[in-house]
Amino acid sequence: MIDIALLKQICELPGAPGFEKKIRDFILMKVRDLADEVSVDNLGNVIAIKKGKNNPDNKKVMVAAHMDEIGFIVTHIDDKGFLRFHPLGGFDPKTLTAQRVIIHGKKDLVGVMGSKPIHVMTQEEKTKLPKLTDYFIDLGMDKEEVEKWVQVGDPVTRERALIEMGDCVNCKSIDNRIAVFILLETLRELESPAFDVYATFTVQEEVGIRGAQVSAHHIDPDFGIALDTTIAFDLPGAAAHEKITELGKGTAIKIMDSSAICDYRMVAFMKQTASKNNIPFQTEILTAGGTDTAGVQRMGKQGAIAGAISIPTRHLHQVIEMAHKSDVAASIKLLKACLEEMHSFDWHP
Repeated sequence: MIDIALLKQICELPGAPGFEKKIRDFILMKVRDLADEVSVDNLGNVIAIKKGKNNPDNKKVMVAAHMDEIGFIVTHIDDKGFLRFHPLGGFDPKTLTAQRVIIHGKKDLVGVMGSKPIHVMTQEEKTKLPKLTDYFIDLGMDKEEVEKWVQVGDPVTRERALIEMGDCVNCKSIDNRIAVFILLETLRELESPAFDVYATFTVQEEVGIRGAQVSAHHIDPDFGIALDTTIAFDLPGAAAHEKITELGKGTAIKIMDSSAICDYRMVAFMKQTASKNNIPFQTEILTAGGTDTAGVQRMGKQGAIAGAISIPTRHLHQVIEMAHKSDVAASIKLLKACLEEMHSFDWHP
């Protein structure tokens, strides 16, 4: 149904915010033969242009998929060789317990997230929620050996391979490598886009949608579609109104998130396109958490008619993020159909 081998490569490559080179180089290698023009801007966004087949008004649609993943940056090496760090992106501290990480210094080194053993905690400490500052990275080396390879300012990413689980894929960084995969696969299948497509693989989304803002300012799109994960809280104990989305129920058409209210015309167009093409979909209202949608929508000279295709994902911002293969396939189908049929919709206010 989907190319698991390609998705595995994309998810497992490192790329903390501001340190996206390895995933960017991979994207450049893959996108070179899928677009008419490819460029990289000063911030590191990859912009791949596929020209519209019949576009007399030179309309532009920007599709944004961020390539960065949540990670850390080394801030201190103590006398014993243990590392302190600062997060790059949003973390729930308790998810760091018992995890392996990769420090990208002069060479890649595997470390573990350490914290105070439960055996020596006070009763009060046992009942407290953990803080990020409770953790340190243990490389199993003394300070002298650590400093041969690691320095303050080196990025750190999480270590976890992609596996298939039932009808799902499970890995670190499904957010947002699944969207990178969807955009690449859409470009591969896209033959007749209605307008000029600016497929943009953005940087630094996890620290404030910085790449999308820069690229949208440069592209100045008429239309915008962001691709990102969203919460699937279809888990034990969740009330119906809390679920946001569910796995296996189709791709999600965003109505709003905390940083953007999607244009009502784009929402209507996506719903119409999905129904016309028998693509399963659900709607998404994400009251906490923003995406590249905001940057695409706001940063052009006149703004863009913008919306988003969201991929339902369980266990977000953990190393066990999970997406359903059929939802991924539906997302590719919807994006392709939207790009091919944008000219047929009445976009007047």
